[in-house]
Amino acid sequence: MRHFGHIAPAERQRLFHQEPCAFTADSPARLLSAALGATLYSPATRPRLADDITKQAAGGVVSMVLCLEDSIGDADVAAGEENLVRQFADLDARPDTEPPLLFIRVRTPEQIPDLVRRLGASVRLLSGFVLPKFTEERGLPFLEALGRAEAHSGRRLFAMPVLESPELLYRESRVDTLEGIARAVDKFRDRVLALRLGVTDFCSSYGLRRAPDMTAYDVQVVASVIADVVNMLGRADGTGFTVTGPVWEYFRVPERMFKPQLRQSPFLEVQAVELREKLIEHAMDGLLREISLDQANGLLGKTCIHPSHVLPVHALSVVSHEEFSDAQDILRPERGGGGVLRSAYTNKMNEVKPHRAWAERTLLRAEVFGVANEDIGFVELLTAGIPG
Repeated sequence: MRHFGHIAPAERQRLFHQEPCAFTADSPARLLSAALGATLYSPATRPRLADDITKQAAGGVVSMVLCLEDSIGDADVAAGEENLVRQFADLDARPDTEPPLLFIRVRTPEQIPDLVRRLGASVRLLSGFVLPKFTEERGLPFLEALGRAEAHSGRRLFAMPVLESPELLYRESRVDTLEGIARAVDKFRDRVLALRLGVTDFCSSYGLRRAPDMTAYDVQVVASVIADVVNMLGRADGTGFTVTGPVWEYFRVPERMFKPQLRQSPFLEVQAVELREKLIEHAMDGLLREISLDQANGLLGKTCIHPSHVLPVHALSVVSHEEFSDAQDILRPERGGGGVLRSAYTNKMNEVKPHRAWAERTLLRAEVFGVANEDIGFVELLTAGIPG
């Protein structure tokens, strides 16, 4: 699989200076954690789940979570488990189909080894589990159960803990909770692919819900915890993890209070005015702004609950030609001693030592999402990815 792999080769060549790399579920964890992109959630109870997965993979989705937790009712868990076993068997019987990276969001640790056992041979399609409401106390049993399931299946299985508990949100318990989470995930570092933020649960603790005109960063109580999670768990010194962006809840806006947040000129330049209007109609201008703020705050990838959110996440994850040029210049071997240089675009200063970690992360993102050609912007990437 690869990002933008659903686009024709000739079109990819037009769009990309460096095309996104190909990867599989068996690729190195560092690559996969960066490649998750827009992780699409789906209830595990969907009766045609195998067809849904196949369809979304053909449309550019590279990671999905099949949810047995909050997206289904308590009375539907057993039926959801049975459906997952059937649907995985169905997928496994389709030899010409390459599914995306598949994860199951469970409720209890006991579900992990039980589901792996029940999946049988089709467990080869499973990349891991999403662990809800993760703290050190609640999370360690999940991670230990994952180890047992991995030993039973003989297959590498990843964990993606969701950071969403009230203890993490409340100021008086936040530091202790973060330190406990850090201990737990560090102990199982080889199994933890990424950390996911559960902003909907954070808002719930205060009876809040952000409007489509607002991003998670406009809700200060939420923004503060995102900052602290990145501060303690997203460091670039080798101790950190990939932290993914929060879910965007909207896909249509009935009424607006504020002006749209998308400038007209990028769309006018490529004759894509109708695309801009459609994005605004479906609340995508708010999503695009939040994705940009995710990246500015150290997050990579995003939880998605609607297929229309996938392409914007991927389009804004592509590295621009200018970013790529700067990163390459900063990491040239002859620059190992540091120093300051003018960018090739002659519009900024590149300071070699302080910008090194940014450059390394940028080149990893370039590997999985590609580098746009010099004259290609996010509007062209969005337009090219929309089915004709």
